[in-house]
Amino acid sequence: MSAFAWLFVVFSFLFLAAMFISIVGDVVIHAWPALTPKLLTDITNGIGGGLKNAIEGSVVMSVGALLLAAPIGISAGIYLSEHGYGGAGKMLRFLSDVLVGIPSIVLGYVGYITMVIYLGWQFSVAAGIITLTVMLLPYVARSTELAMANIPLAVREAGYGLGAGEGRVVLQILLPGAAPAIMTGLFYAVALSMGETAPLLYTAGWSNYMWNGQFTKEPIGYLTYVIWTFINEPFTESHMLAFAAAFLITGGVLILILAGRWLLIRGQRRMGVYQG
Repeated sequence: MSAFAWLFVVFSFLFLAAMFISIVGDVVIHAWPALTPKLLTDITNGIGGGLKNAIEGSVVMSVGALLLAAPIGISAGIYLSEHGYGGAGKMLRFLSDVLVGIPSIVLGYVGYITMVIYLGWQFSVAAGIITLTVMLLPYVARSTELAMANIPLAVREAGYGLGAGEGRVVLQILLPGAAPAIMTGLFYAVALSMGETAPLLYTAGWSNYMWNGQFTKEPIGYLTYVIWTFINEPFTESHMLAFAAAFLITGGVLILILAGRWLLIRGQRRMGVYQG
């Protein structure tokens, strides 16, 4: 590598590190006064109180979207990896790429028209979860496809050579090897869903109360709404609450990304035979 290339790499690293430290540091400094037990035990009261209801709502919708997106997206990824070379596979891959490029606020508006208005679900948990699921599906499918495609062809041939059928090769040989990378993709997808605001404004609404278990006709609170709304209020307490919500979201996303990286590295060490 030339000296110019090294200089460019070092500059890029320092620039990204400075931006990361600046953003995280600013969030921590402004959120610090609000980081008390009350933040986790009290529900939101107007523009003050705690974030118990918002934390619960973010967890409910992220987990719900993951439970819906994971089986569909992983199945689609397996199909694209094993049989996605024909016209149907190319079309599915193209539609997946198009879906990634659609702004999340457009998905939220479509969810608003179809579920909130047409189906009469009103602002609800189900409308928010389904909208997030649609947004996550292409990420899960493509990460699964890449994870499966990275397994050497010799592993497949060995499975077939031993007399295993396609189902056994996929489920018992390929999937265990690709599982760490697939799980990493799922962690990234959950991190993405935790940070979304626009699609939830149109579908989940907002609630100052804890979730009552109803999937339709009841709105739910979530952390990104607090960030988006409370920061515009002319009160110090609302600003601290917004930064506290940003701190929780940033911390949650960092934990998920680090967990995904750790799982991937650990899996690659254990499944060394699957590395190309």
